[in-house]
Amino acid sequence: MREEEKKRTSQNSNWQRLMKKRWVFPAIYLGCAAIILTAVLVSQTGNETESNPGNTDGQGTSISYGDQDSMEVNSPVENFVMPVTDVNSSVIHRPFWDANASKEDQEAAFIEYNGIYQPNTGIDIAMKDGETFEVVASLSGTVTHVENDPLLGNVVEIEHLDGVKTIYQSLTDVQVKVNDFVDQGETIAKAHTNQLNKDAVHVHFEIRKDNVAVNPSSFFNKPVTSLLEEEGQASEEGSEPAGEQEKEETPAEGEDKPEDGEDKDGDEGSPDEEEESVSYLT
Repeated sequence: MREEEKKRTSQNSNWQRLMKKRWVFPAIYLGCAAIILTAVLVSQTGNETESNPGNTDGQGTSISYGDQDSMEVNSPVENFVMPVTDVNSSVIHRPFWDANASKEDQEAAFIEYNGIYQPNTGIDIAMKDGETFEVVASLSGTVTHVENDPLLGNVVEIEHLDGVKTIYQSLTDVQVKVNDFVDQGETIAKAHTNQLNKDAVHVHFEIRKDNVAVNPSSFFNKPVTSLLEEEGQASEEGSEPAGEQEKEETPAEGEDKPEDGEDKDGDEGSPDEEEESVSYLT
């Protein structure tokens, strides 16, 4: 019995000596902290794996909304293409009206209807043989508008990125509806005639950025980002430095400010000198 009591007493004294060491409690604290930190890291890693079970290196993240198909976020930027399947057999029947074009080209780009003229805000594409043809999407996007207009014929509008949309008019046998997602080159309808151009089977095609029409022929085989970059450059060039306009309107020292109704040369304005207005379709 005494030997067992001696052993117990010896063990207790050894434990007490150990606990009196200065490094014991810091070591215990560090060990506990390491265990807790390891548990937190393991838990976070498990949650990330569950939230991205199928994600692999080299693949873009897919996003889905409701019942719509998933879309790859970092998908490559597409180039504008002509909305026809056989480009070599196509011809531009009526070009885009360009303010910088020659007088002859501008006249060719006017649309006449019931004695009223309007500039063509797109291009009219037809086939050399005059036959109907399939109209395809110039870019991938979502159909936002489908309408049977009595003047323009069947109309389809497709929305793309950053306010860019393509418009297709003078159609028949429309195969898409609103909210449909169409891939580039997918057939959306067939070309037909409309009241503005009864003489040729064609598709009227427009490209718009923030509802401003641009010349489609200038962007075929170019990425959609080229349109965004061009618009940004035009905005920078068109912006006037602050105070410039005020500087131009301020008369020089010693000069009299023109009276109301009088121009800078001292001539009074006359209603008879107004420019002749041109009537366009709206």
